[in-house]
Amino acid sequence: MRIIILLAAIAAASISCSRQESISAITGRVFELASIQYTAMDACLDEGRCPKCTDEEGNLETSDIGWWCSGFYPGSLWYIYEYTADEAIRELADRHTIRLEPLRRQHTDHDIGFQINCSYGNALRVTGDEKYRQQIIDCAHRLCWRFNPGAGVIRSWDFLRNDWRYPVIIDNMMNLELLTNAHRMCGVDSLKAIAVQHAQTTLKNHFREDWTSWHLLDYDVSNGQVRYRETVQGYAHESAWARGQAWALYGYTMMYRETSLPEFLEAAENIGRMLTERLPEDGIPYWDFDDPDIPEALRDASAGAIMASAFVELSTLTEDRRLSRDFLATARKQIRTLASDEYLAEPGTNGCFILKHSTGNLPGGTEIDVPLTYADYYFLEALVRHSKLI
Repeated sequence: MRIIILLAAIAAASISCSRQESISAITGRVFELASIQYTAMDACLDEGRCPKCTDEEGNLETSDIGWWCSGFYPGSLWYIYEYTADEAIRELADRHTIRLEPLRRQHTDHDIGFQINCSYGNALRVTGDEKYRQQIIDCAHRLCWRFNPGAGVIRSWDFLRNDWRYPVIIDNMMNLELLTNAHRMCGVDSLKAIAVQHAQTTLKNHFREDWTSWHLLDYDVSNGQVRYRETVQGYAHESAWARGQAWALYGYTMMYRETSLPEFLEAAENIGRMLTERLPEDGIPYWDFDDPDIPEALRDASAGAIMASAFVELSTLTEDRRLSRDFLATARKQIRTLASDEYLAEPGTNGCFILKHSTGNLPGGTEIDVPLTYADYYFLEALVRHSKLI
């Protein structure tokens, strides 16, 4: 009898050990860490400074509000508040959001969408407080100033090199949500029309036959023709830079949600299929899918987090049940990996960021194997989105 009981206990223990931690439990664990880290981060920031990444010694590096990532810290705080309902976090989120108010009067680039939609956009969405509304509308109109009807796209960078005339990067897709949000608020049809035109032009020109995307296209605004196709931050011009593919997946998923245009859903599904076929076993992409050093190449947690958030949403939008299951399974795999000891920081470490092992710009020699604000932001967004599926 004792042997039987012992064997039963061993079997029960084996079953228990084989059970995966639920995504709900992971979510609670990550947000508990996020509350600790992001509260501590606030104490490390000088007035007017925003978290950026860490240096070689692991110390926090910061930026001013003009840096393209300045909206991610307040945006993450809003997600933490949304999940925890902690009023102290709400106060931090509001304070760091309001710090970005001067952006409505400053010279900006296409990243005003990242900066404002992640901060003010989430603030309005979570609280319903009308004090955040006008900043969104004003900054959306500033973004529209960068649209050229001849090219049919919003210009990305003002600085020119390599004979560029009108450079447009795949990242631009992420900033279109600022325009669609503002359109709902103020009813100005041109805001949405410009977003749709940019997405359609990008869909026409930015993708290869296998649904991977170039990073940058340069346009001739006199005739709308593409002058160059490049991958500035990837391994090679013809390679599939991981974060660029993540921006594409997220961007077209978002644009279908915002417009219900079937061409955008088809694009998101095709990009999603490509990614599920090419991702490594644990779901976190190498920084470039075509780096010849794979499997020794660096990973990019930021690309994995962006994809996870997009895959959760896309699983709810596609009408193909098999694709829905595949996309959600991929997102859950990515979430589990990012929540593992390999990627998730210990409290009080990692410059107060949540995730480790992101790759910013490897060819440029910056932000290599460090934490990044947008990796944290999209990871928290993925968890919040997944929590709403249940």
